[in-house]
Amino acid sequence: MEVRRRAVIGAAAIAVVALLAGPTVGSAAADDKPDYPVPYTLGAAATAPPGSAPPGSNDWDCEPSDEHPNPVVLVHGLGANMTVNWQTMSPLLANEGYCVFALTYGRNPLAPPGLDQVGGLTRMEDSAEELARFIDRVLEATDADKVDIVGHSEGSLMPNYYVKFLGGDEHVDHTVGMTPLWDGTQLLALDRVDRLGRQFGFDAGYGPLFAATCASCRQFLRGSEFIEMMNSDGGPAVDGVDYTMILTRYDELVIPYTSGLLDDDDATNIVIQDGCETDLAEHGAVAADPVTGQHILNALDPDNAKPVTCYVVSPVAAVPPYQP
Repeated sequence: MEVRRRAVIGAAAIAVVALLAGPTVGSAAADDKPDYPVPYTLGAAATAPPGSAPPGSNDWDCEPSDEHPNPVVLVHGLGANMTVNWQTMSPLLANEGYCVFALTYGRNPLAPPGLDQVGGLTRMEDSAEELARFIDRVLEATDADKVDIVGHSEGSLMPNYYVKFLGGDEHVDHTVGMTPLWDGTQLLALDRVDRLGRQFGFDAGYGPLFAATCASCRQFLRGSEFIEMMNSDGGPAVDGVDYTMILTRYDELVIPYTSGLLDDDDATNIVIQDGCETDLAEHGAVAADPVTGQHILNALDPDNAKPVTCYVVSPVAAVPPYQP
C-alpha cells in the first residue's frame, strides 16, 4: 500500500514539473510557436548536413504574423554559407514567430566538390543580384510587402548594394549588420599593399588570381572601388531603411572595428562590450553570441525591446555561454 502511495505521489510530482517546465524541445508551444533548440556555439554546424538550411528557416509555406509581418532574410559572411553561419540566430528568430529565410550566395562555379558550398566569393555586385532574386522569391511566397535583413560581415555590406543601387530600398524595411565594415578593413595592411600594387602595376600578376578564387576579397579593403562607391552620394545609408549595426571590440578581421560604425543620424550603432564587458566574442563568434541575439531581436521589434542580459562569452564561442 505504501509503495503504491509513493508511486502515485511520484507520478503527480512528475506531472507538475512537466507543466511548469513547458513544452519539451521540438514540441509545439501553447501559442503554436516553434520550439527549436538554440545552440550558442559555432560547433553546432559540425553536425548539420552540408548545404542544409539552418533550423527554422526556408519554410516556403510560412505566413508572417501581424506581430512580425516582415520575413527575415539571413545573409552569411565571406567563406561561410547558410548552414555554418546561422545555426544560432535562425532558430532564435523562428522561435519568436518570424518567417526566416536563408541562402548561400556567391559560390565559385569552378570550386571542386567539398568547396562548392563556400559562399561570398564572387563580386559583391553579382552577389547582390543573387540576393535580389532570392528576396523576390521570399516576398512572392509570403505575400509580404518588405523583408528585414540580418547579415554578418560581408552579409552586412553586400546587401546594401542591393538596397542602394538595385532598388532594394523598396523591399527592405530594416537591416541589421553584425561586424560590418563600411570603411573597409586594414587587415595586415593589405589595403596599402593592394593600393601600391595597383599604382605600380603589380596587380597584373595577382589580380587574376583574386578574380578566379575570391573576387570579393579585394572589395573589402579600405579605399577599394567598392567601398568608395558604397560611401558615395552622402554615405551608405538609404532613406526609408532602418539600420542597426552591431560591432565587437575584439574583431580581428575588421581593422579597426570602428569601420563598422555607420555615420548616419538615423542609424543605431551598438558596440557589444559597451553594455557587456564579459562578452569577448570576436568576428565569427558574434554569430553564436546570446548578447548579439538579444540585440537583433530588439532591433527587429523595437516596440517590444527587452533589457539585454550580459553573459560571459568565450572569444570563439566554442562552448555555450556561462549565465551569471
